[in-house]
Amino acid sequence: MFLTAQFLRTTTLEFVAAFSAVTAIIFLLQPFAAQLGLVDRPGGRKDHAAPTPVTGGLAIAVGTILPALLLTPPNAQVIGLGVAAVILVVIGVLDDIYDIPWPVRVLAQTAAALAIILIGDVRVENIGPAFGLGPLDLGYLSIPFTLAATVGLINALNMADGIDGLAGSLCLCTVAMLVAASIYAGNADLANGLTVIAGAVTAYLAFNIRLPWRKRALIFLGNSGSAYLGLVIAWAVFRLTQNPVYPVTPVLAPFLIAPPVIDCLVLIVRRLLHKQSPFHADRTHAHHLMLDGGFSVTGVVMTLCALSLTLGLGAALALRADVPQPLLVAVFGLITVGYFLFTRHPDKAIAAYARLTGAFRRG
Repeated sequence: MFLTAQFLRTTTLEFVAAFSAVTAIIFLLQPFAAQLGLVDRPGGRKDHAAPTPVTGGLAIAVGTILPALLLTPPNAQVIGLGVAAVILVVIGVLDDIYDIPWPVRVLAQTAAALAIILIGDVRVENIGPAFGLGPLDLGYLSIPFTLAATVGLINALNMADGIDGLAGSLCLCTVAMLVAASIYAGNADLANGLTVIAGAVTAYLAFNIRLPWRKRALIFLGNSGSAYLGLVIAWAVFRLTQNPVYPVTPVLAPFLIAPPVIDCLVLIVRRLLHKQSPFHADRTHAHHLMLDGGFSVTGVVMTLCALSLTLGLGAALALRADVPQPLLVAVFGLITVGYFLFTRHPDKAIAAYARLTGAFRRG
């Protein structure tokens, strides 16, 4: 444990510096968003009412990648992350401008995942006693498992980026829990780096969440931002759970960002059952169903963030209480299956949400 006054001062300064840098970059990019084609226009499944710049993710990336590469001593893990981040940000910006086909995006995400594996040697090699048989080494499955986990998390976060404030708020919840886990594990370097990410995301949210005096977001994350943040979270989770010195089990990982991961898994299964592409666009994401059921945008964000923190902190406390890890794996599976059954017929799920919101209003 290293919660000293010096550590708290350092992390506070890092948070403020990242917040200030990203805020400044957002202001600098705003006048050029339209000229660069980095504007999301209303239409189709999109709920926003006016053209909105998608420079939030680019600001977060520039405000965190450059300082990390310039100020951090040469380190294979950080260099691997930097290379991966540049790949995703470049492809993400091009996607925001030209709407790149999904196979190209997945190929870029795979290349980014390979960069953190082959350059930084950051990968999932052990998934802990998830099945009650002792720590399970993945062996030759390590690289494909890491690829699938990284690409999956990137797309889960991208799918959550559908309404004002949601993806950024869920990221902030996850990063905050990862900071707490890093402090518990004694990993000061990771805690410091994640504090920078937290400051950057908070700056973005200052322009993205809805407020009583502001009825819509001023800026969006963009595909570059959701991909970058998904990558950073995956990398941090691998770093935290794959070092035998650090007492954080891999079983905790999916609980730290449960809502988007569960929603992504259920959507993929549902679409495959309907013989559709996993990347088929529709309005059956969790946030869409809740909105159609009468939740406000702010209500959706607050509910899903509360659920994220409840599941993450609840799993951490359960592990501290020596709850068997296979039981936690079973709980996560049951929650996922339960949500699949609840949303298997979207109209019925919307009706259930409508009854819930109606009960709140009457109460």
